[in-house]
Amino acid sequence: MCGISGIVHSENIGRNLFNSIRNLEYRGYDSCGMAMLSEGELDLRKNIGGIDEVNALEQLDKMQGSIGIAHTRWATHGSVTQENAHPHLSYKREFVIVHNGIISNYQELRERLMSQGVVFESLTDTEVFVNLLEESYAEHSDLEKSFLAALQQIEGSYSIVMLSAHDPEHLYCVKKESPLLLGLGEGCNYVGSDLNAFLEYTRQAIVLDDGEYVVLGRDDYQIRKVETGEIVKKSILHIDWDVETSKKGGYSHYMLKEIFDEPQTVRQALKIPTEQISGLAEMFREASRAYLMGVGTTFYVANISQYFFSTLADRYYPALSSDEFSVVTVESGDLVLALSQSGETYDTKTALQYAKTSGAKTAAVVNVMGSAISMMVDQVIMQGSGPEICVVSTKAALAQTFIMLRVALELGRMRDYLTQDVYQKHQQDLELFPEMVQQILNEQSGFVRNIARSTSHVEHWLFLGCGVYYPVAMESALKMKEVTYQHAEGMPAGFLKHGTLSMVEPALHSLFFVPLKEQKVLHDRTLIAMEQVKTRGGTVIGIMFQGDERALAVCDQAVQLPQMSALCAPLAQMIMAQMFAYYAALDLGRNIDKPRNLAKSVTVG
Repeated sequence: MCGISGIVHSENIGRNLFNSIRNLEYRGYDSCGMAMLSEGELDLRKNIGGIDEVNALEQLDKMQGSIGIAHTRWATHGSVTQENAHPHLSYKREFVIVHNGIISNYQELRERLMSQGVVFESLTDTEVFVNLLEESYAEHSDLEKSFLAALQQIEGSYSIVMLSAHDPEHLYCVKKESPLLLGLGEGCNYVGSDLNAFLEYTRQAIVLDDGEYVVLGRDDYQIRKVETGEIVKKSILHIDWDVETSKKGGYSHYMLKEIFDEPQTVRQALKIPTEQISGLAEMFREASRAYLMGVGTTFYVANISQYFFSTLADRYYPALSSDEFSVVTVESGDLVLALSQSGETYDTKTALQYAKTSGAKTAAVVNVMGSAISMMVDQVIMQGSGPEICVVSTKAALAQTFIMLRVALELGRMRDYLTQDVYQKHQQDLELFPEMVQQILNEQSGFVRNIARSTSHVEHWLFLGCGVYYPVAMESALKMKEVTYQHAEGMPAGFLKHGTLSMVEPALHSLFFVPLKEQKVLHDRTLIAMEQVKTRGGTVIGIMFQGDERALAVCDQAVQLPQMSALCAPLAQMIMAQMFAYYAALDLGRNIDKPRNLAKSVTVG
């Protein structure tokens, strides 16, 4: 949640700092602001709205100075108002900070400060800390000591960056359970919530660990432990992401661009060394028990993976939502695999810590190098999807699904559940999949758009599938909800006759994920459900494969994909559902890249 940026430079940084939070807008976009030191005075400008909207009001990109901080907000404490927007000034206007996370004991601290005469302008927990700084500085008259003294008083999770006229050359930064990275340049240094804060300016990064703070200058930085003051030596990461992959590249929205990035995304997933895939498969083979874990989209990826392991490796691994994982008994010898695109998901980090404390082995598939989850697990696979700017995950979700398919396939080979011939055939199918994705994007997008346009008015949807197509339906329904704000419910097709069939009428549309005809059992079960809906006057939309005349006859409208392997068919249908949600949202005039009430990375509980 929320995007933090800071720059220390030898030149004016107004435009660069503005660009930096614009690149972070997907992390939160209900308000934003910037604070810079200009001729010895703190200049603070902030307001509600998106980055460009606030810039039109406040002229953020015209601000002057060589040191500054910025923030784009996803509201937690306090509603969306100008007063609650970041950055926040202290009572006497000597300190200004930006903050991501939650200070859990802010209420008692706020009451104490108010009793001492401090006047608060906002309802945020953040303003408590900046006033603690002012109080501490009155006692210590040393900025670093004051920063540490204020930190000792707060509880919770946070990343904080502070600027003060008392030290016009440095930013003071700290991380605890909320992401924060440094970017290293020539005659300039950067800090941000993620790589996109400074990817445009440098490829050299340092990932801060929990309990570390930094005094950051334009030519220097010093990282220490909060508790001991011990200097910490950190390795410098080189970022391989191409800046252009985070730009729209001529597409109307990042979501559409990222869907069309998917052929390359799959190619990158294929390039992950077999040794890494085999290493993770070996962890599954050695585990007494194993669990697949994610939340939101990654929970549905875990559910899809459950079917891959069952059909390809003859192993059942339960999929659990990270926020509910604490009900599971985990012991030494178990394996917990976490899926997280950001690598900072709060619920998933909490569940992993529980697993580690219980003695289990841990592994993860993540997209962001140096993220907290990537560093806390025993083994990590970096999926290499590149930046995903749209809040709604498309290419990153597909990459994780494809990687889990590779791991399941490798485990099936290790366990001799798959013959060498079958294993090789499956590998060939995977190699062909990027071109298949390119083909269906090129050939089917127009058909999908036409169906989306003709049905965008529909307020209630059932998304239905059997077998592995059931979690695909759930993930696709989530995409529809996220980006269109329409009600969509994913469920097993067989579930209809156990209650939901009572809702069927022409106004309720049903989108079916129809398996290949060769998947006879799943195909027959799906067709029965489609006919049940049709018989009762329901509207049936199908995503199916060419040559399926029986399914086509039941549909009011259909997308017909080319024939492909059963291994990749669910993934291809998932891509079509992503595109369907996009075009429906486009027709409805939704804020596609930044849906209301959502943020890209959920880093608070």
